[in-house]
Amino acid sequence: QGRFRAVFLASSAMEEVEETPAVLNFLDSIQRKFQQQVDKTTVWVKTRWCMLALTLVGYVIRVYFIKGFFIVTYGLGIYMLNLLIGFLSPAVDPETEEEVLPTTESTEFRPFTRKLPEFKFWFSAIRAILIGTAMTFFSAFDLPVFWPILLAYFIILLILTMKDRVRHMMKHKYLPFSLGKQTYGELSKVDVPGGKGKEDK
Repeated sequence: QGRFRAVFLASSAMEEVEETPAVLNFLDSIQRKFQQQVDKTTVWVKTRWCMLALTLVGYVIRVYFIKGFFIVTYGLGIYMLNLLIGFLSPAVDPETEEEVLPTTESTEFRPFTRKLPEFKFWFSAIRAILIGTAMTFFSAFDLPVFWPILLAYFIILLILTMKDRVRHMMKHKYLPFSLGKQTYGELSKVDVPGGKGKEDK
């Protein structure tokens, strides 16, 4: 009986080992297909942000009518604020590396590289809103709290954070956008001796 039990346990373990890679491969294939579909939306910038705005409006409307889940909303707001800071911050801090961004017109053009790219910002934001919306269907997350205090904390945190970010931009003289790039139309213009200039066609 002891041998039979040992053989049975060994065979069960082998079956689990064989089934585990199959399950992992299935989950990995689903993840790859989902990532492929998400990557296709990279070029649809306006559509993606309109979808994000509609999702956020839907969440706000739901929370307004059920009059609850203020802790979830506060956490969502803090997370979105962190995403916004990463979106407005340069990938390399100018305080640690000099001449990350051009400060004069004669400086070679270098586009603004964000710490958090636009697509990752959108994807993380809409995922957080969907998770927050799903949490509003479970009463366990509806903790009793005096929401005006949370709102005051969030407003103060928002003001202080954005004030610090603006001060950082002014100190290092940069904007979180790529401006001043020279176009091919400007490069195609050549000066002709004795004339005001002629466009090379």
